[in-house]
Amino acid sequence: MDHMLYVAMSGAKQMMVAQAINTNNLVNANTTGFREDLALFESRPVQGPGLPTRVNAMTVEKGFNTMQGPLTETGRDLDIAISGDGWIAVQTPDGGESYTRAGNLHITSLGTLVTANGSAVLGNSGGPIAIPPAEKVEIGSDGTISVRPLGQSPQSLAIIDRIKLVNPDVSQMTKGTDGNIRLRNEAVAVPDASVSVIKGSLEMSNVNAIDAMVNMISLARQYEMSIKLMNTAKENDAASAQLMKIS
Repeated sequence: MDHMLYVAMSGAKQMMVAQAINTNNLVNANTTGFREDLALFESRPVQGPGLPTRVNAMTVEKGFNTMQGPLTETGRDLDIAISGDGWIAVQTPDGGESYTRAGNLHITSLGTLVTANGSAVLGNSGGPIAIPPAEKVEIGSDGTISVRPLGQSPQSLAIIDRIKLVNPDVSQMTKGTDGNIRLRNEAVAVPDASVSVIKGSLEMSNVNAIDAMVNMISLARQYEMSIKLMNTAKENDAASAQLMKIS
């Protein structure tokens, strides 16, 4: 009887884990550059002393969806979207490097070019990109940043840096809790000159909100079935105990 109860219990627990992953995807359906988290269920034998008679249901994260999200034209000078494959390199809080597809950039009061969540955008020079006071900032299709200094004519454009654009092997990449992508073993990707950007546009989340809603309903029903199975196990146990009393 406890075998039936254990399977139902572990199944219900993992349904909750899967629901949390799916809910996170759903709430980020409109987040710029967000990559959908993937998960699936696996059956794994419970390790320990005794006979291997118990199997645990596990929700296993299988990386993230690499499919490109839809592009939205904004016309804003500091909005960029990666054309095809590739990533924008940004600095992590600990001084490391991570990667994102979120190109809604802005300049801080200190002149640092950052993403919407405050991560400093890295340049090919190796450090965060600093933008001097300027009347206009332009980003080229290759990530080159040009500025028109204050008081200068429109023809007086000066190149200050180039956004570090990379395109490492996706199989070597993993998604962090902050939503940014990192290389395994804290490796650092090299700049890739073939990666280009589309200025005045943004790539939206690649989460399909309708699929996420359907998955949410499906997971909720499966959770209810596991709870019903646990109640059935309880009723069967009570009936068995009653029969034992009669005998």
